[in-house]
Amino acid sequence: MIVVTTEQIEGKRIIETLGLVRGSTIRARHVGHDIMAGLRNIVGGEIKDYTVMLAQAREEALQRMIEQAEKMGANAIIGARFATSMIMSGAAEMVAYGTAVRIV
Repeated sequence: MIVVTTEQIEGKRIIETLGLVRGSTIRARHVGHDIMAGLRNIVGGEIKDYTVMLAQAREEALQRMIEQAEKMGANAIIGARFATSMIMSGAAEMVAYGTAVRIV
C-alpha cells in the first residue's frame, strides 16, 4: 500500500477514487508517567514516554486506515493526514485520514 501526503503519486495514474478512509485510536495518559512528565517540565527536555505513546498511536491509526482502504480495494492512499483531539482530561484521539484510490 502506497500512502502519500500529496494529491498525486509521481509516475502513477489514478484510475479510480474510492473515497475517504480513516483510522483512529484513543490513548490515555498514565499517572506514573504524568509525575515524571511534571518533573521534566520543570527542568526541560523531551518527555520520552509521551513521544513513544504518540508514535505508537500514529502507527495504529495509520494501520487501521490502510486496512479500511484495502477492504475497499485500494492500492494507495493520497492526501494522508494526521489529527489529534482531546477526548477528556488525560485522553486523546489520534486520527489518520486520506483518500483511497486505485493506481496503475
